[in-house]
Amino acid sequence: MSASGSSGGLEINGVAHVILRVNRIAECIGFYDRLMPFLGLRPVIHVAEEFVYYVGGRTALGIRRADPDHADARHVESAPGIDHLCFRARQREDVDVLYAFLRELGADMVRAPEEGPWAPGYYSLSFRDPEGIRLEVNHVPGKGLLADGVEFHSGADLGLDE
Repeated sequence: MSASGSSGGLEINGVAHVILRVNRIAECIGFYDRLMPFLGLRPVIHVAEEFVYYVGGRTALGIRRADPDHADARHVESAPGIDHLCFRARQREDVDVLYAFLRELGADMVRAPEEGPWAPGYYSLSFRDPEGIRLEVNHVPGKGLLADGVEFHSGADLGLDE
């Protein structure tokens, strides 16, 4: 057992950051400059039209201009690369509060708040940023899939095509 408490390795302490590369940099920075503070992340690095880095909630997200060689590329969710990014809400009600904010923001909604089969009590919504990258915010009460006696049922309609 390692010093961090897991057998055969270590136990990470979360995801430190994710950097998204985008072509629609001005639109994305405008979008994330409104969304991230609402989620409790504040910009700590902001290089106009090039890069912005938000930190909060033991999480960081960077938005960075894509290389000019890829200026014509569009995000394709089902292609290699990121499928979607999901943030975890502290309370179920937070998902509903965010939904109202996203509607005011004019976000491209994929799915309004709903319960899902992914874990007991799973409640989430899904939307796209100006680049077309799908974002999700969910709430799972308790230990979710790590709770004793809980099994993941892969035969359920998991909505993997969203």
